[in-house]
Amino acid sequence: MSQLTDVVAAAEREIMPDRGARVADRLSRSVPAVLVFILGLVLWEVAVAVFQIQTFLLPRPSVIAATFWEEMDGVVPAGLYTMRQAVGGFLIGSALGILIALATARWTAAAEGLMPFAIAVNATPIVALAPIMNQWFGTYNPGSKMAIVAVMVFFPVMINAVRGLTLVDTGALELMRSYAASEFAILRRLRIPNALPYILNALKVSSTLSVIGAIVSEYFGGTQDALGYYISQQAALTRFANAWSAIIVACGMGIAFYVILLLIERVVMPWHVSLRNTE
Repeated sequence: MSQLTDVVAAAEREIMPDRGARVADRLSRSVPAVLVFILGLVLWEVAVAVFQIQTFLLPRPSVIAATFWEEMDGVVPAGLYTMRQAVGGFLIGSALGILIALATARWTAAAEGLMPFAIAVNATPIVALAPIMNQWFGTYNPGSKMAIVAVMVFFPVMINAVRGLTLVDTGALELMRSYAASEFAILRRLRIPNALPYILNALKVSSTLSVIGAIVSEYFGGTQDALGYYISQQAALTRFANAWSAIIVACGMGIAFYVILLLIERVVMPWHVSLRNTE
C-alpha cells in the first residue's frame, strides 16, 4: 500500500509542474494582446489631447469609461435585452443551417434546389431585410430581430456543415460500407464527428455576426430597451460618449459569446488535434 502511495505521489509531482508550465505558457501568450490593447488606449488618449480632436468626432477613452460608469444602469440592461435577441436568432439560424446541411449532404436533389436559395439569402443586405422583417413580425416584436439574425447566421453554418458532412475520408467511408453499415450509422459515426470542427468554427464566426445583426436591426425600429435604439438615439442627440459606452457593451457581448463557444468547443471535441496542440 505504501508503495502504491509513493507511485501516486511521484506521478502527481510530475504532472503538477507540467500543468503549471501549460498555465504559464497560456498566460505568456496573452501578454502581447493585453499590452497592445493598453498601448492602443494610451495612444488614443494622447492623440485626442494632442491633436485637439472634437468630442463629437472621437471622445477620449477616459471620458467614455466615466460615461459608461454613469450610464451603467441604463446601458447594461439594454445590452442584455439585445443579447437575448441575438442568442435567439443565433439558435434558430444555426438549427436551420444544420438541418438543411443534413438534407443537402444526404440527397443530391436537395443540394441542387436549396444551395442557390441559400446563396441568394446570404447575398441580401441586412439593411434591405430589416424593414421587411419589421413589417412581417412587427417593429416592436423581438421576433423580427431574431429573424434577421437567423438569416445572417444561417448561411455560414449551413455551408460549413455541408463541407464537414461531405468531405469525409474516402477510405473510412468505404470501410464502413464494406461492413454494410447503414446511412444513419455512417452519419452518426463518421460524418457528424468529421463535421464538428467545421460547424463549431462556423458557430464562432456566427456568434459575432449575431450581435452585429441584432444591433443593426434595431436601428430600423425597436423598443427603447434595445441597445441599437440607444446608440442611434444618443448619436442623434450628439451624446457621443454615451453612444461609445454602449459600443463597449456591444463589444463585451460579442467577446463573451465567442468565449462561451470556445469553451463549448473544448467540451464537445477535446480529441481534435487543434485543441490538443494548445494544451
